Amino acid sequence: MEFVFFGTPQISVDVLEILKAEGLLPSLVVTAPDKPKGRGMKMSSPPVKIWAQENRVKFLQPQKFDAEFIHKLQTADYELFIVVAYGKILPKEVLRISKHGAINLHYSLLPKLRGASPVETAILKDINPTGASTILMNEKMDEGPILLQQEVYFESWPLSKNRVFQKLNEVGGKLLAETIKLWPNEKIIPKEQNHQDATYTQKITKKDGLIDLNDNQELNYRKFLAFNPWPSIYFLKGDKRIKITDAEFRGGKFIIKRVIPEGKREIDYSALKI
Repeated sequence: MEFVFFGTPQISVDVLEILKAEGLLPSLVVTAPDKPKGRGMKMSSPPVKIWAQENRVKFLQPQKFDAEFIHKLQTADYELFIVVAYGKILPKEVLRISKHGAINLHYSLLPKLRGASPVETAILKDINPTGASTILMNEKMDEGPILLQQEVYFESWPLSKNRVFQKLNEVGGKLLAETIKLWPNEKIIPKEQNHQDATYTQKITKKDGLIDLNDNQELNYRKFLAFNPWPSIYFLKGDKRIKITDAEFRGGKFIIKRVIPEGKREIDYSALKI
């Protein structure tokens, strides 16, 4: 199977490892361009690029979907495109290139929680069970017909974003591998989504991490779980940000344990002078 994998962050790498274990190695990886990072602003490669280099898989890092990039995809005989947290919506000019279309792995039970932050939103809004879906992509966001879907119930809840992603990646990666094996052989019947039941999530920004310590205690804890490690949560002390790095919810209260005052090192919250 000659397929192209579009992805960027570590969760994409986790899925690539599952596909590799299933004997499914992409012929090409498309990922985001390198970006400056850290205090020194040194150029940093996305995790998927690093994975491609380690596994000797060809990769492209287009700044945009221009004629040159589209031509590179058209001149090879790719049968299928796979998209997992790539970070951009593929235009119809790209979706039409591969013989069997493009498949997206989405971390919810579509049509619920469409959009950029299904896992974070599930934590914030206490949505359990959730799940994973593979869909045949169209030019609209997360609206394509469902190919395969699996519900995931978490006995311990709520959990941190990383732990939720870990479980959904395990389920979703295997679901995606099954889809890749069955879809080109016409062994899956696509199921149109019920668009009237759709709910949507928003792209998360750094501003979303700001909390008011007087707000609902459980909601603040859910924000801590959903936004850690990025964008993290913080409160303001004067004009300084106080980042919360460790916390728990006990006895109906949001208990802060460790913080990083702006411009300083991590300390116990009890040592913070307010």
